[in-house]
Amino acid sequence: MATPYHGNVTSVTQSGQGGASAPVIRTIGLSDLYQALRLGWKDFMAVPSHAIILCVIYPVLGLVLARTVLGYSVLPLLFPLAAGFALLGPFAALGLYELSRRRERGEEPSAWDAIDVLRSPSFGAMLGLGVLLLALFVTWVATAQAIYVATFGYQTAAGIPDFAWRVLTTPQGWWLIVVGCGVGFLFALVALGISVVSFPMMLDRHASAGEAMVTSLRTIARNPVPMAAWGLIVAVLLMVGTLPFFLGLAVVIPLLGHATWHLYREVIEPDLNPQPLPPRAPRERRPAADFPANLFPWQRKDGA
Repeated sequence: MATPYHGNVTSVTQSGQGGASAPVIRTIGLSDLYQALRLGWKDFMAVPSHAIILCVIYPVLGLVLARTVLGYSVLPLLFPLAAGFALLGPFAALGLYELSRRRERGEEPSAWDAIDVLRSPSFGAMLGLGVLLLALFVTWVATAQAIYVATFGYQTAAGIPDFAWRVLTTPQGWWLIVVGCGVGFLFALVALGISVVSFPMMLDRHASAGEAMVTSLRTIARNPVPMAAWGLIVAVLLMVGTLPFFLGLAVVIPLLGHATWHLYREVIEPDLNPQPLPPRAPRERRPAADFPANLFPWQRKDGA
């Protein structure tokens, strides 16, 4: 098959509504995961400053949460917060997908090209799925807090050594590790299932959120072992990225963002008949005196 990406392409084409064909999903192997990571690293090395600028908010967010929210009482949430980056990462990496897409086409991307994703016709669908992932993240953090309270009560740790001693040397701590990791795995499984290729597909094909999530689920069903391995790779790299003090995420998140785009290319056949983008309607200039009415462009001038 004449395509720049490889993999076993034994797959079944399904017909969608309106006569359109559903994306054709390839059967991939573990070597394709390595290929995606390798290409993602090349993208990161090509535009490292842009990627770090886009993702520097993550180390800052981690430091701020750890230091200012609840002081030492936030210690029980440090691990859930770090693990939660896996839930939000697919949405946060939208700009990175755009950079990889442009490099794939032979362009020289700049930081402004990453921002161009905001003008995508499917950005509303991306935002909707991003809100869903954010709700999943908040639910996970609340659940992790509830598990900790059920184990140790509301008494806070005196410091990092005390917290580590509680978790690593007591039966309650061992129970916390087992239950917390088990519940966290379920949250991560849901996030992976609905988003493994969703955002790249919405950016590339301008699909709806529902179509993208269904395609992600089909991708996992067709490639359960590689997708499980990918989830493990993401989890391990994110854990490594939290050291020291979340600063490693400035490298790990860009790497995973670029690699996710290439994983999408590995597992989804290119669209041979892409739909042309509709032309953008010219934006009517309105005088400043119309504020705040000019915030509502759908309102008719006659006020109806």
